[in-house]
Amino acid sequence: MSQSASLTAELTDWKPVVNPWLVASAVMLATILEVLDTSVANVAVPNIAGNLSASMDEATWVLTSYLVSNAIVLPMTGWLSGFFGRKRFLIGCIVLFTLASAACGMATTLGS
Repeated sequence: MSQSASLTAELTDWKPVVNPWLVASAVMLATILEVLDTSVANVAVPNIAGNLSASMDEATWVLTSYLVSNAIVLPMTGWLSGFFGRKRFLIGCIVLFTLASAACGMATTLGS
């Protein structure tokens, strides 16, 4: 067997270690959660104002700060994923997002 034929056979026999659909589903779930969180923050502004004894203008800052922080972090994700590795960066972001969401849910004042 020639070298090019063996190389072709190796390339056609290769299969990924992890199912690509599983990877795509994990990435899509994280993306859906981020978009859903933005939508929830939009809808929840009146409830945030009422439950945290804040005015509507003050509660709107919650949404503004969320969108500004998202706009700041989004361009850095390419560099961060290259620095930490895509898988570690995704898992770290999901853990950080979950912890930050839990902390926001337990907040008793607008400042916290």
